[in-house]
Amino acid sequence: MNNLGRNIALWVVVALFLVVLFNVFQPTNTQDNSSEIAYSSFLNEVKNNQVQSVTIAGHDITGTTKDGKSFETYAPADQTLVSKLTDAGVNVSAKPEGDTMNPLLRALLNWAPMLLILGVWIFFMRQMQGGGGRAMGFGKSRARLLTEKQGRVTFEDVAGIDEAKDELQEIVDFLRDPQKFQRLGGKIPKGCLLVGPPGTGKTLLARAIAGEANVPFFSISGSDFVEMFVGVGASRVRDMFEQGKKNAPCIIFIDEIDAVGRHRGAGLGGGNDEREQTLNQMLVEMDGFESNEGVILIAATNRPDVLDQALLRPGRFDRQVVVPNPDVSGREKILKVHMRKVPLASDVDAKVIARGTPGFSGADLANLVNEAALHAARIGKRVVAMAEFEFAKDKVMMGSERRSMVMSDDEKKMTAYHEGGHALCSITLPECDPVHKATIIPRGRALGMVMSLPEGDRYSMSRIKLLQQLIMAMGGRAAEELVFGPDKVSNGASGDIKMATDTTRRMVTEWGMSEKLGMVSYVDGGHESFMGHPMGGSKSVSEATAREIDDEVRKIIDHAYAEAKRILTERRDDLERLAQGLLEYETLSGDEIQMVLRGEKITRKVVDEPMPDNRRGSVPTATQPDVSSGGVGPALPA
Repeated sequence: MNNLGRNIALWVVVALFLVVLFNVFQPTNTQDNSSEIAYSSFLNEVKNNQVQSVTIAGHDITGTTKDGKSFETYAPADQTLVSKLTDAGVNVSAKPEGDTMNPLLRALLNWAPMLLILGVWIFFMRQMQGGGGRAMGFGKSRARLLTEKQGRVTFEDVAGIDEAKDELQEIVDFLRDPQKFQRLGGKIPKGCLLVGPPGTGKTLLARAIAGEANVPFFSISGSDFVEMFVGVGASRVRDMFEQGKKNAPCIIFIDEIDAVGRHRGAGLGGGNDEREQTLNQMLVEMDGFESNEGVILIAATNRPDVLDQALLRPGRFDRQVVVPNPDVSGREKILKVHMRKVPLASDVDAKVIARGTPGFSGADLANLVNEAALHAARIGKRVVAMAEFEFAKDKVMMGSERRSMVMSDDEKKMTAYHEGGHALCSITLPECDPVHKATIIPRGRALGMVMSLPEGDRYSMSRIKLLQQLIMAMGGRAAEELVFGPDKVSNGASGDIKMATDTTRRMVTEWGMSEKLGMVSYVDGGHESFMGHPMGGSKSVSEATAREIDDEVRKIIDHAYAEAKRILTERRDDLERLAQGLLEYETLSGDEIQMVLRGEKITRKVVDEPMPDNRRGSVPTATQPDVSSGGVGPALPA
């Protein structure tokens, strides 16, 4: 019986007990055995010496006659009644008005508030501590044991990270046959740290190890060790390892270990003493006097730079497995895994979708397949076609189209020239990625976008490529000024300016791409910056150096803006044609942009299936967003 069933049964028993208790202590009702008589008849019975005893409770009188009959009556305010009864030899007793409650029931009700307060206190202690159903289970581990009932996961369910699987295969082999390694004196690493961006499959990979080895798998989060009571976290660590010893060989997985494993002594006031005690206990359990053979600890984090060095030394988390974003072949394998349960049309090609989703993680690809299936179901289709995947890519990367947003003709015209400036600069500059789509349909927070699709996965950027992307970013504002004049420019370039400033500052202060400031890092990477982002952690530099950094950033951006203005001035006629094409068609693909620049007429197929907004038009295609008005900037090396 699960916890819910036990709780329901407990409350049912309590309710039945209260009903029985109420019936036992309920005062005897004599109304059915006694007859009600008139007050005058009562006085006549008293006068005739027929009354044996009476009980007076206010104006209510009950009693028995000498022949054993019970009666009851209601008396008016008669001051001489008691004297009449005593003169007639009647046994008289008195009670307060309305006091017919049993003494035991009265005592129970008097103790009810205290019992209620005690019950509420026990309830809140159980909820606050989660001690496995016990009110005082403070130090018990919250690790959950996952079995095959939750769905067994193997390496077949994990795709796109072949190198990480190969490195973890050794742990699986040890759990299956530990004697194979122990014969030669080898010891399996006690801890394995999975490092990678969010959504790359670190938790799924840990479950796959347990599924391949067919051993118990305990899962817990790093925040589960942190508690308001001092020493509770350390106690939970001890209890977690005790559970592991009882189920050895097993795997204990700690997700987001940076919540408890940060540098000791860091932070305001010298750090958190409770968190440091928990970390110390974990270090002792992993490599202390007591051996924990057969208990393998696997942890996951996307912030390995903040972990304490004692966690990473040999004997603890000495094996670090990087789980990166998948490449194009890995994305294809991941897509095929998620497409198993989706009915696909014949035109769906996972390889084409993989090439069009650079930078996507495993979670992003799973979301892409899910969005495509939802869109196909929403428009009433029985299978998911390539058009639905293209629509889903647009929605995941850029957000849903805001076709209900009403824009004036002047705003549409301004947006068309702005996006046309981005696209024309990107086409002119050889180092920019090819333009895949330009649109003036609002998406998310942007009024329009220009998307560039890299020809392959990109892991680094050259200086010339970064400079030409800055020129592309400035193309929107340059087009506005060139067409409408300096006084008519809009705030649509705010996202472009912010991206260009951040990129240029990193070029100057981190990547050594400034001839004036040289190859010197002006960012202190040894400590966390404000809000946990390294961009804000500028190294303490002199005022003169800070002024030189600002001047150099301004100089590079001004040069990019001048180059963008020169390109658009030379190709003013192309800018006019491209802007008019965007105003007419709203969305242009890369090939259609080339057709517009050549002066050719664009022909499109009529889309018969209804779109979500009940409007007809071309089915949009998605790419990796590059520089756009308020859009997502290019992926830059960290």
